[in-house]
Amino acid sequence: MIEYDYVVVGTGVSGLSFALRAAKHGRVALITKRKSENSNTSWAQGGICCVANKEDSFESHIADTIGAGAGLCNKEVVRKIVESAPDAIEDMVNLGVEFDKTSTGEFELGKEGGHTQRRILHSKDTTGKEISENLISSAKKSEKIDIFEHHFAIDVITKEKLGIKENNEVVGIYVLDETKAEILTFRTKNVILSTGGCGRVYLYTTNPDIATGDGLAMAYRAGAEIANMEFIQFHPTCLYHHELKNFLISEAVRGEGGKLIGKNGKEFMHDYDARGSLAPRDIVARAIDHEIKRTGEPCVYVDISHKSKEYIAGRFPNIYKTCLSVNIDPSNDPIPVVPAAHYQCGGVKTSIDGQTSIKGLYAIGEVACTGLHGANRLASNSLLEGAVMAARAAEHMILQNKEEKQKFEDLMIPDWTSGEAEDVDELVVIYHNWDEIRRLMWDYVSIVRTNKRLKRAATRLQNLSKEVQEFYWNFKICSELLELRNLVETASLIVRCAQRREESRGLHYTLDFPDIDDSKIVNDTVISLQKH
Repeated sequence: MIEYDYVVVGTGVSGLSFALRAAKHGRVALITKRKSENSNTSWAQGGICCVANKEDSFESHIADTIGAGAGLCNKEVVRKIVESAPDAIEDMVNLGVEFDKTSTGEFELGKEGGHTQRRILHSKDTTGKEISENLISSAKKSEKIDIFEHHFAIDVITKEKLGIKENNEVVGIYVLDETKAEILTFRTKNVILSTGGCGRVYLYTTNPDIATGDGLAMAYRAGAEIANMEFIQFHPTCLYHHELKNFLISEAVRGEGGKLIGKNGKEFMHDYDARGSLAPRDIVARAIDHEIKRTGEPCVYVDISHKSKEYIAGRFPNIYKTCLSVNIDPSNDPIPVVPAAHYQCGGVKTSIDGQTSIKGLYAIGEVACTGLHGANRLASNSLLEGAVMAARAAEHMILQNKEEKQKFEDLMIPDWTSGEAEDVDELVVIYHNWDEIRRLMWDYVSIVRTNKRLKRAATRLQNLSKEVQEFYWNFKICSELLELRNLVETASLIVRCAQRREESRGLHYTLDFPDIDDSKIVNDTVISLQKH
């Protein structure tokens, strides 16, 4: 058994930021199922929001966030996170993060869909990578942080799981050491989930392969409340090419003048929204989906060819280089794009300090549902939320521990045992189920939904869940099996939340209830094992 003061699962902006703060007060274990740099943060292109010039204001950023959130944002949370942005940026700069600046030394600010002002700080078009690399470097220098790469968190251990019904709280976590094929027991009173989202539950996604809903599924199995999982954001512009199926064409391209056009070369977004190509993502994604279905064409296009080659290559070097690699020159050619699953706006329900409904279990970043995003995330608010919530969660958890003078109780945490389980004999079965889940979710639970499609998805997922559970108990644990287990759990939570919302709001659009229902109080959809 291994003991740590804090166990952080995930190495994106939220997990790393938390670890660096917590390390000043105790020993931290950073758990990541791949390498440290494999995170959704590293893939983030556009940038991070912050009010950073006199033309902008906190009130404007707050209004834009709430407007995008379609009536479901927690206004108190929005205000606190927006007003904390300058401090978060200062912390990053102090760690070595270099944001692009103008010739006069001020931050070069971009603009994206849903924003009324320029407030996007960026590092070319690889902002997430710049942030990630500096945070990882700082974490590796800390003597109080141990990084466990290729370690897959399996399940949170709580008193309730050990048969203690009163005062349920976290006591540890089981982790698979993938290199040794051993399951370790980490003893801790503080588990912080910062595992990112669940984009890989869909057939087409801008997310890396790691985004399999691990933290969400773990929290649900532990008994934590899950909220608003019907709100899955589909990024309108994923590169449409058979060789590169999850490469994002940043919203910043449209922010700098890129227009959405059809095969005929005509701009179409003004037919759907007065803001045109800079409308919020839910509107743009539905518009593109409709255009593709209306015309029968496989994609639409982002056209920024009116800008010079020098400008495009300078402002978007990664996008420019990647497009050239598949014989698309953005300075001459419109870029073919389709919508793809991008961001999980719901998640593990938390307080403004990241605390879940289980004592000692915190969730921060994309895996959490704080109330910031509501029914649709405003572009580039995600990195901001991760950084701010990491700071708030660390402060809250450290204060709690000091007040309670936490000590480990003499609880017997059983070591993991595989019993009669055998080695997985046919991985092809796992891969088949994985593929079926992703296709099912894309066909029945994506941009446009119906009750009939949701019911079909629910029925099939119920059967798949039984099959996966059988695998889980009969075979020895491996990463492929764990990801499949988490994927089917996450898919089911998305469907169950979607079935409960009998209206169209934000990212949840259903043909059976095509309008927003403002006749009653707008509530979150909340699910837990106790509220099954």
